[in-house]
Amino acid sequence: MESNEVVKSSNITIKVGLDKDNVPIRIDWAASDMHPAGQAEECKAMAIALFDKNSRDTLRIDLWTKELQVVEMDRFMYQIIRSLSQTYLKATQNKELAEEMARFAHYFGEKTEIIAKES
Repeated sequence: MESNEVVKSSNITIKVGLDKDNVPIRIDWAASDMHPAGQAEECKAMAIALFDKNSRDTLRIDLWTKELQVVEMDRFMYQIIRSLSQTYLKATQNKELAEEMARFAHYFGEKTEIIAKES
């Protein structure tokens, strides 16, 4: 029988630096169980999705800094879509839909030239 007892916790912190117009210019994140522990790392973009237990709605935070280039956003989106297909397969075992998502990720990667087009 599985236990629902919490045996370990990790804190994740995100610090967003904004310019005078409230546009993100710096994003730093850290986790308490990182190596070295809690040391912040800078990133150019983040996409967080949370599924609310009670409302069953998805809450999202999508931010990117002014210095993120379009080609970097293309790569970021490609990697997110590709990883979502793997997450979906792992969570649901629905191979057919996971493969459809992966095909779309591949298509997206080709269209944005993140990956080479197949002949």
